[in-house]
Amino acid sequence: MTDGTEGPTAESGERTARYVALLRGINVGGHRRVPMADLREVLAGLGHRAPVTHLQSGNAVFGAPRGSDPAALARELAAALESRFGFPVDTLVLAAAELRAVAARCPYDTAALDPAKLLVFFLDGAPDRAALARLDADRYAPGTFKAGEREVFAYFPDGMGRSRLADALTGALRGHLATARNWRTVTKLRELAGEEPE
Repeated sequence: MTDGTEGPTAESGERTARYVALLRGINVGGHRRVPMADLREVLAGLGHRAPVTHLQSGNAVFGAPRGSDPAALARELAAALESRFGFPVDTLVLAAAELRAVAARCPYDTAALDPAKLLVFFLDGAPDRAALARLDADRYAPGTFKAGEREVFAYFPDGMGRSRLADALTGALRGHLATARNWRTVTKLRELAGEEPE
């Protein structure tokens, strides 16, 4: 197939799977600029197949050999981005199957909520549940949050910018590489990553 979702690579006959890269803290207020066309070039230069990007906040889907270690892919991409742009870029990579699993774990009724106000904080490891438990949920109402396996789901009915919950979660997640995407973006990335047989 030509989209890299499944099938052997032309060079080696390896089977490929789709992976999702999430970059943190780029293209904010004109700083730390990483054009999406350049991100696609970097991914292609690393040998990844059919890279596509979404929005300007650093979301990419690409093909790599099935069974690749997402953490190794993230380190490789982060090093290539720093070499290209001259500044470090925090990078998370998930297998498409893991993105689907995260979406399936969402404890909120996604059909009933504004997808722009439901966020997923993707992490590089399991969240500190004790730190999250110390947050007084009533203090941040009507905002709410729920921990997942390597993610935290949060709903900001009045918008994230006006909520003290966002800062509280940032503090509770300190020590993790964490980057948030709203549900609309999560849904789009799932669509771009496609469906693969397990």
